[in-house]
This record gives sequence, structure tokens and C-alpha cells, in this order.
Amino acid sequence: MEDHVMIMFVVAFSLVFLLWKKLVEKWRGEACYILEYECYKPTDNRKLDTELCGDLIRRNKTLGLEEYKFLLKAIVSSGIGEETYGPRNIIEGRENTPSIKDSLIEVEEFFYDTLDKLFAKSNVSPKDIDILVLNISIFVTSPSLTARIINRYKMREDVQVFNLSGMGCSASLISIDLVRNIFKVRKNRLAIVVTTECIGPNWYSGNVKSMILTNCLFRSGGCAVLLSNNPSLKHKAMFELKCLVRTHLGASDEAYECCQQQEDELGRPGIHLGKNLPKAATRAFIKNLTELGPKILPLRELIRYVLVSNLRRYMKNGSPKQSGSGSVNFKTGVDHFCLHPGGKAVIEAVGKSLGLSEYDLEPARMTLHRFGNTSASCLWYVLAYMEAKKRLKKGDRILMISFGSGFKCNSCHWEVLRDLDDANVWKDCIASYPPSNLTNPFMEKYSWVNEATSDENTGE
Repeated sequence: MEDHVMIMFVVAFSLVFLLWKKLVEKWRGEACYILEYECYKPTDNRKLDTELCGDLIRRNKTLGLEEYKFLLKAIVSSGIGEETYGPRNIIEGRENTPSIKDSLIEVEEFFYDTLDKLFAKSNVSPKDIDILVLNISIFVTSPSLTARIINRYKMREDVQVFNLSGMGCSASLISIDLVRNIFKVRKNRLAIVVTTECIGPNWYSGNVKSMILTNCLFRSGGCAVLLSNNPSLKHKAMFELKCLVRTHLGASDEAYECCQQQEDELGRPGIHLGKNLPKAATRAFIKNLTELGPKILPLRELIRYVLVSNLRRYMKNGSPKQSGSGSVNFKTGVDHFCLHPGGKAVIEAVGKSLGLSEYDLEPARMTLHRFGNTSASCLWYVLAYMEAKKRLKKGDRILMISFGSGFKCNSCHWEVLRDLDDANVWKDCIASYPPSNLTNPFMEKYSWVNEATSDENTGE
């Protein structure tokens, strides 16, 4: 009898606490709207098709047969198609000698193309912008890249500027969080978040497997997002931010070291992806969802979960061990899942943890296939796919989940404020997606590598 009373007490206390927490979040919440966003589509002469990728690999004279086999397996299983984009210096054969000028050309092409379109689409003048946040992890200049944007668009002298670096693939939501916090103390403001990565100076030209893997995954891209907390602009807004959760496992050496920019033994720079990365990502994901769940799930789902969890503990039967979100059904609080397309394995692992269908995973899979992993900006390509497919209707709820070095997992919950159907960056190809066949042509063209012996010249 005492056990039953204890269970009921725990359940009642848990429900009261969760309800109180939801009310506090609602009372404290300040408006944060997305008015417009614009993804970047580089020019066609920057596409990395099978032929060009093969040339890139052959140009690296440090690679042997084992590395060729490793790269073939990695590319074929990556989920990336033939129409992704790379920096000009790599396409032009200067990957071993990148210059500051090359890097500036790479980022400025994105800046000015995307921001020009964003200002035109929104009818907002650059002089109206109060806050400018730029995140780019592995390229820093002086004056800052934000200063270049201010100079180009002649923004006001009192614009608040933030230049974030080193935040990895999760930086986009960190930038959104920064804007949200400023909005809490500055009313009726307009902000722009510019999110991208500079691939050119960090293309790895060595033969360490944990570092050449990034060459297979990362591609050029970026996005600019216009936000406001002005209530009078809500009728124009596309999305409203409901909550944002950030998780950082940097205190763990294992998590901290699993994804790092470093040099190999010969001093060649690149990005190291360690074997412990999946483990770190899983830990960060679980911790993030544990905090996120009570903020976005309906009370009935939280009650069900608390009851089931306590009943299992009392009965001591122990159902099969569950990963990620456990038995929580996140679909009760989310209509669309905007997942970080960091790689095919990442998408599949997150989808399995959340119990998602192929329909739910389609936007992330297609983004990876068409644009590759564009680092912090890739979430917005996934969102644009949903919009281009006319999935996003007024009142729908969207969950964004991203992962990044450190190790970090960040997530946020948006509400769609009106029916959306702008094709954005997918305009020229959305009709052909999803394609009937996602088979990577690399295997057909380079399958001979698997039959080759060390005596053969694989560079020809």
C-alpha cells in the first residue's frame, strides 16, 4: 500500500512541476519571429560531379590503394548526389595552396548574393537592421567579416554586431539564441543571422582517414535569416520561435576531442572526425531531448510518460532498453522534423531514436543528396525543402535538431504562422525530388578500385 501511495505522490509531484515549468516558460517568453530567409545556391560551374570528384582524389598523391577503397566506400554510402557545390580554389586545382583572397571570394559570393535577395524579398533596407550576427567556424579575418557586410550595405553606426567562430555545424541555432536573448531586452528590433562555412582553406590534402572523410561530406552553402520581435510585424512573419535548448558536453574529454580542426603529422590542416563521435552525439542528443520534451510536448503525453515510467519502475519488469527519447512520442508535439543532414548515418540514427517515418526523414535525406552537408546552414535547406513541397501550414510545429563540434546538440521549436509555399533555393529542381533512384554513380565508375591490387597504379 505504501508503494502505491509513493507512486501516486511521485506522479502528482512530477505533473505539478511540469505544469509549473510550462507556465513559467510561457510567462517569460518574448516574441522572436522569422520574417524571411534565403538559402544560397552557388553557380553551376562550382558543382562537384563524379568526374570532378574523381579528379580531386587523383590529384592527392599521398593516397594509396587502401585510402582509395576507404574513400569509395565513404562516398558511395554518404547519401550525397552529383549536384553539390565546392569552392573555386578546389575546383581550379589550388586546394594545396589556398589564399586569403580565395577564402574571401568564397564567403563574399555567398554574402552578397543571399543578402541582396533577402533585402529585396523582404522590402527591408540594410539601414533598418539593428542586429547583425554572423557565424562561420573556421575562417577569421581582420576587419571582421561582419565589418565587410556593414561596409558593403552601409549599415548604421549603432548596429549591434556579433562575429561567432568555432561553433561548428550547430552554430546557426546558437546565433538564433543570441538574437532571442537580445530581443528580451531590446524591443521592436530587426536582426539578421548570416550562417555559412568556408571550405576552401580547410580541404585536407593528406591521407589520414579520420581527416579525409570530411572532404566527402562538407560542401559550400549558406543562409541569411531576417528576424524581429516587433508584434506589429507578426502578420508578415513566417515562423515564431517557441523554445530553444542548447546542450554542451565540452567538459567530457571524449566528447571534446571527437571533432577537431587540427594538423596531421606533416602539418597538413583538416578536420578530424573521431571514432567516439557517434557516442558523443548520442549522449548530447539524449540530454537535449530530456530538457526539450517538457517544453514542447502536450500535457497528456507527459502524463502518459510519467505514469508508464513509474509503473515500469514499480513493477520492475524492465521493458527492452530504449535509446534517445525512450518511449516519449515526440510526434504529439511536432508536425515536421528538420534534422541536421550531417550524413546518412546521422539522419538514420536520429530518425530511429524518434520513431520517424520515411516521410519525416525525406527533407533531410533530399537536402543531403542535393546540397551535401553545408555545416551550420544545412538546417535551412531542409526547412526550405518542406516549404517547397508545400508541407508547412499555419499552426504546424517544427522541430530543428543540430549537432556540432564541442560536442554540442542544439534544438528549437517553431510554430508556422501562415501557409508557406515559396520554393526558395529548391525552385529549379523541387519537381524532380525525391528522385526514384538515389544510387551514387561513384560505384559504377570506380568499382574497379575494390578489385585492384597494390601493384596496380590506381592514380590513372
